[in-house]
Amino acid sequence: MDYLSEIEGKQAHDPMFLEKMKESSSSSSSCLCVPGPVIVGAGPSGLATAACLKEKGVPSVILERSNCIASLWQLKTYDRLRLHLPKQFCELPLMGFPTGFPTYPSKQQFVDYLEAYARKFDIKPRFNETVSQAEYDPTLGFWRVTSVGVKGKEMEYVCRWLVVATGENAEAMMPEMEGMGEFSGDIRHTSLYKSGEEFRGKRVLVVGCGNSGMEVCLDLCNHNARPSLVVRDTVRTLLFFLKNYIFSSLSKH
Repeated sequence: MDYLSEIEGKQAHDPMFLEKMKESSSSSSSCLCVPGPVIVGAGPSGLATAACLKEKGVPSVILERSNCIASLWQLKTYDRLRLHLPKQFCELPLMGFPTGFPTYPSKQQFVDYLEAYARKFDIKPRFNETVSQAEYDPTLGFWRVTSVGVKGKEMEYVCRWLVVATGENAEAMMPEMEGMGEFSGDIRHTSLYKSGEEFRGKRVLVVGCGNSGMEVCLDLCNHNARPSLVVRDTVRTLLFFLKNYIFSSLSKH
């Protein structure tokens, strides 16, 4: 079905549609009717959704607030990061990893794979557009999605479907801790950590023993820093996890 024609039909024959558009569209914003879904986020999920839709003949528009695809991987991850699962469990639909990739691809290899994926399916997200509002308009029977560009210009998209692919780790969770204001050292979230090289010879406290916390600790040790780890689990559980994590990390290299 041609949903763009449906929207155009509403514009031509439905006075309420026209009035509704005039009432809610700002003079400083533009409006675009999308003949398919609007996808919010150009990470792996957003790219995969766009590719699968395209294979079925359904066009889409991807809105991405950053200036690149997979911004979490490219901008907010440490250098030594690798996939924590074997590659066969992480490949996107319709295109596998290159045969020469290791079982656990590196950060750069995964980014290269995603960029090749976007090229293969001719996926061209609209970068530097932050979605500020999305609501379903029952009068029109369509979604109205508003984005804000880098210069503050608003753009409104009218579409039948909305796909939210913003990820579960897009925003850093930084708790407030007593004494942070008086501490003269560096306090940063893992998303701002790149390498242990800048901490060589220094004492570093790592809070949390998830995948990121354990890998940052290992990276700090490899760069001759002196890390300590604070966790809320029992020592027995931590030692079991640490032994298995180190074994798994060594098997990746």
